[in-house]
Amino acid sequence: MSVDQNQKDRITQAVRSRYGGLAEQSMEKSQRVSCCGGGQSCSCGSDSGLSEEAAEFYNSAELEELSKSVTDISLGCGNPTTIGDLKPGQTVLDLGSGGGIDCFLAAKKVGPTGQVIGLDMTPKMLDLARANAKKQGVKNVDFRYGYIEDIPLPDASVDVIISNCVINLSADKATVFSEAHRVLRPGGVLNVSDIVTYSGLPQQLVEQLSAWASCISGALDEEEYLGLMRTAGFSRIEVLERKYYSPDLISADEGVQALLEESKLDLSKLDKKIASITLRAYKDKF
Repeated sequence: MSVDQNQKDRITQAVRSRYGGLAEQSMEKSQRVSCCGGGQSCSCGSDSGLSEEAAEFYNSAELEELSKSVTDISLGCGNPTTIGDLKPGQTVLDLGSGGGIDCFLAAKKVGPTGQVIGLDMTPKMLDLARANAKKQGVKNVDFRYGYIEDIPLPDASVDVIISNCVINLSADKATVFSEAHRVLRPGGVLNVSDIVTYSGLPQQLVEQLSAWASCISGALDEEEYLGLMRTAGFSRIEVLERKYYSPDLISADEGVQALLEESKLDLSKLDKKIASITLRAYKDKF
C-alpha cells in the first residue's frame, strides 16, 4: 500500500486524535466521585472498569492486581505478553503502549532487575500511562514519547518487543519492522498481536481515515505483512493464532459505521477478509 508523506501525516493525526480522546475520557472517568455514598453498598451501573478487549484477551488472574484505569482502556486485539517467554532481568519494549496494560503485565514477569519501556506518540496516553504506573506503584516501567517508525533507542538494546494492535495503524510499516529489528539484541524476539486482511478491502474503506484509526483500513494483507517482516531481517516467523472477524462485528466499528452512513458498503464482502493474528518473530543470534 503506497502512501505519500501528506497522507502519512493525516493518518498520524487521525490516530493521535482518536487515541488522545480515549485517554482523556479515561482520565476524566477516573477523577469522578464515586456514585455511591459513604458506607453504602451499590453497583454503579454496568461500569465494571473492564473493557471488552481486556475481558476477552486477558485472564482474570492477570487483571486482578491492575487498577480500573488500566483495564478500562485496553484497546488491543490480543495479549502479546502471553506468547513471549519473558524472563527476569530482560529489557522489554512495548510499541504503542497506550494506557500501559501490557507494560505492567510484562514488568511483573521481568521483575525488579528487568525494565519495560512503553513507547507512544500520544501525549495524553503517556499522561494516563504514567498516572497508572504511579497508582500501581510500578518502578521498572518507563513511558517515553516517540514514534514506532523512529524508535528512540540504541541498536541492539532490548531483548523482547511486544506490540498490541498498533503496527497496523502506521502508514510506514516497513520502517516499523526495520526499526524493531535494529533495536533488538541478537536472538531477540518480536511478539505481536495485530490486524491483517485477506484478498484486499473495498477502496472506500481503505480511504476512510476514521476506520484507519480504528485498526481496519490500515491493515495489510497477511502475506504482505509477513513479507515486510522478512525484508526487515526477521528470520523465523510463527503465526500462532488467527481469529476472523464477522461482518456483523466489523459493522460495529466506529469507522465502518461512519462509512456506512456515507456510502453503500456491502458488508458481506468482508466475510473472512479481516482477522486478528498473534505471531512471534526472531532476530538471528549472529
